[in-house]
Amino acid sequence: MSSIGVLILAALLAAGFVGKPALAHAFLDHAVPAVGSTVAAAPKQVRMFFTEELEPHFSGATLSAAGGQAVATDTAVLDARNPMEMVLSMPPLAPGKYKVSWHAVSTDTHRTEGDFTFEIRP
Repeated sequence: MSSIGVLILAALLAAGFVGKPALAHAFLDHAVPAVGSTVAAAPKQVRMFFTEELEPHFSGATLSAAGGQAVATDTAVLDARNPMEMVLSMPPLAPGKYKVSWHAVSTDTHRTEGDFTFEIRP
């Protein structure tokens, strides 16, 4: 094989070994209602959008009122069409400030967690 053939073969092999970028942890990108926002009507759901796909059995969210009291909600689930989106459905909420606490395990198996607030004004 000529030296040019060897170089071409080496380049092709090297191209095949280029790995995909390292996976990052799943962090909250944005939410609806927006982080820190004030809304005029109580939302029926909080939708959280993450930077990575989530593992549904190891990710979740809870809701608490301003005084720290837990608010009963449905279990947070991943959107069937988007594994980077977590949905927390909730009962009718009274005006006030609420905190969403979330934890997420991405498909790279790293756990992250955080919280954010939103407020409902009459």
